Formats: sequence, C-alpha cells, structure tokens
Amino acid sequence: MTKNEFMRATGLTAELANRWYHPVRVAMESSDIDTPLRQAHFLAQTGVESGGFRHLEESLNYSVEGLKIFGSRLSAEQRERWGRQASEPPLSAARQSEIAECVYGGRYGNVDSGDGWKFRGRGLKQITFRSNYAACGKALGLALEENPDLLLDVMHAACSAGWFWREKGCNQFADSNDVRALTRCINGGFNGLNARISRTLQAQRVLLPDAQQEVMGLL
Repeated sequence: MTKNEFMRATGLTAELANRWYHPVRVAMESSDIDTPLRQAHFLAQTGVESGGFRHLEESLNYSVEGLKIFGSRLSAEQRERWGRQASEPPLSAARQSEIAECVYGGRYGNVDSGDGWKFRGRGLKQITFRSNYAACGKALGLALEENPDLLLDVMHAACSAGWFWREKGCNQFADSNDVRALTRCINGGFNGLNARISRTLQAQRVLLPDAQQEVMGLL
C-alpha cells in the first residue's frame, strides 16, 4: 500500500496522510494485516473509531439523546442529569468524568475511583478499560496503566489498534469480508455500522479495484 493509496483509501488530507502513513504501516506489518482486504477493513474501522484519524481520545461530551448509546448503563434520569442540553456549551470534564465512571466503572479492571475516566478510549482503536491498557502496554512495552496518555502518540496509537486487531482475531472477519461481525468485535455493538460499511467500500475500491463488484456484492 503506497502513501497515495492510503490517502485515497481513507479520504485523508495530504497532511494527515503524511502523519499517519508510517505508523499505520508499522501497525499493520506487526499484526499480520498483510492483504489488501485486511488492510481495507483495518483502515475503515480505525477511521470510524478515530473520527477520520483526527481524535485519539474519547470525548464523553454527549447530549441527553446521545447518551442513549450506552443503553441500560444509564437511566433516563442520569441521561437528563449528565447529558448536554440543547442550549448548553460542551460538557465540563467533571460531568464527562461522571459519565465515564458510570458506564465504565467497576468492570474490566476498573476498580478504583476515577478509573472509568482515566482509562477511557484512546488511540486509533480507542482502547478502553484498565485491563486492556495493561495487556496492550505489556505487549507494546509501554507503561500504559501509569500513563494512559502514551496512546496519544501517533505510533503508539496505531500500534495499539494493531494489537487489539490481532488479539481479538479480527483478520478472520476481514478475510470473510464480514463488516457486521468485525464491527461487533471492535465496537461491542453496531455503532456507526453504516459509516464503517461506507469506509470499507471506499478503501476496497482503492486497494481491490479489480474485485469491486464482487466485494460490494458480499456486503
């Protein structure tokens, strides 16, 4: 995959493509993302997770309606109390922290007060929860439990996504061109599924031009 192909497959500006091309290549090479089909799916999924390779840290600046994304983890009363009202400015860090504690606290290693906020999503994959930070840090040789913000570095951000991809066996879903199963593996649900399908098609048109119609038919 050339830098030009990367830029067209992701829809990035030249500036962002220059920033991300090498880290993403390193991440793919270290995680057996070694076919055009696997690469297309990886670029699509990380593109959605990171808001187009622009956001490496999870924002919990949700509206009342937007908080429904967390389902039963937040009651209607909690959504009203913590969610951003139509006339409000962006939520303060304190309110976002309360949301994080409620939806992420008490599971996957988040046992201490403040863990939900401390171990919110970061990196191209938005690694979340203390247990995932610990495992990812061990694999990459990074002290992520002590310093979660290391995943804001572009190389670490990309390689953490590669680690998650390999750890969760995502290549099997990419090989079968199953965007839905891949999305569930990465997201835990189907949030942003249409955007993931759209980005996958865009990447496949560039990286698999001769298989375009077949690939689109499989989706």
